Amino acid sequence: MHKVSLVRVKKGIKVKIVEISAGKLASSRLSSLGLRVGGCVIKISAFALKGPITVKIGSTTLALGHGMAEKIIVDSRPELCK
Repeated sequence: MHKVSLVRVKKGIKVKIVEISAGKLASSRLSSLGLRVGGCVIKISAFALKGPITVKIGSTTLALGHGMAEKIIVDSRPELCK
């Protein structure tokens, strides 16, 4: 698995954000939360039926709506985030 939506990543996997395919407002909101291109996050959990996605950035844990998480494109190659 290389470039996929954050929604498709299995829990417990550390990934690097490579693209945010959202409008200016959504991109700005994600950036203010610490989700930026080039940053690494760990997917902690996901709830069934398109519920929220929980991710960890450093020591911060965030819950994102399914639609917002779908706009975050990540690369899961382990050598990218060490």
